Amino acid sequence: MTPPELRCGWCAASLHYTAYHDHEWGFPVTDDRRLFEKICLEGFQSGLSWLTILNKREGFRAAFAQFESAAMAHFDEQDVQRLLADACIVRHRGKIEAAINNARRAQALLQEFPSLAAYFWRFEPAPESRPATLTPEVLRTMTTSPEAIALSTDLKKRGWKFVGPTTAYAFMQAMGLVNDHVEGCIARGPALAARAALKVPR
Repeated sequence: MTPPELRCGWCAASLHYTAYHDHEWGFPVTDDRRLFEKICLEGFQSGLSWLTILNKREGFRAAFAQFESAAMAHFDEQDVQRLLADACIVRHRGKIEAAINNARRAQALLQEFPSLAAYFWRFEPAPESRPATLTPEVLRTMTTSPEAIALSTDLKKRGWKFVGPTTAYAFMQAMGLVNDHVEGCIARGPALAARAALKVPR
C-alpha cells in the first residue's frame, strides 16, 4: 500500500484548504496585486479562521475591485455601505475601512518604492536565522519573528491598519518570504525550489 502523502496538519479541513496549501501557501509571490490582496485578507482574518476567509475569497475579490490598490484607494463612504451589505464578505466596518485606508497607504508606498514587492521582500529573513529542522512542534512556537515585527512596525508608522506582528508573520508565511512547510511535507521541496529560482525584486 502506498503511504499517504504528508502535508502540514492545518490544511486537512477541506479539499479547498488542501489545494491552497499544495499550490499557494509558502510559494514566493512578487505580484503586487496578490501581495496587497493577501495583506488585506489577513486583516479580515483577525479573530477568524483562514478557511473562513478562503471560502469567501472570490466574494472579496469581486467586492474589492480584485484588490487593485489604485482602484480601492478611491472607495468612499458609499462603497463602505455597499460592502457592509455584501454577504459574500466579512461585514466588519473597521476591517473594511482599514482595507480602503491600506489601499491609499499602498499608493503612497509606490511613490517611494518601485513596487509593493520590492518593499515587502526587504523583510525576508536571512536563511541562517531560520530553524534547522522545521517540525510541527517548532512551527507551533513561531507565531511571529523579528522580521515580522519590523514589517508590522514599519507599516504602522506608514499609517497601515490591522497589520500587527502575528498578521505580518502569517502574510510572510503565505507569500513565501518564509517557508514554513514542515519537514517531509509534499509542498516544502517545490516551495524551496520556487524560492531558489526567484529573482527578488529590488
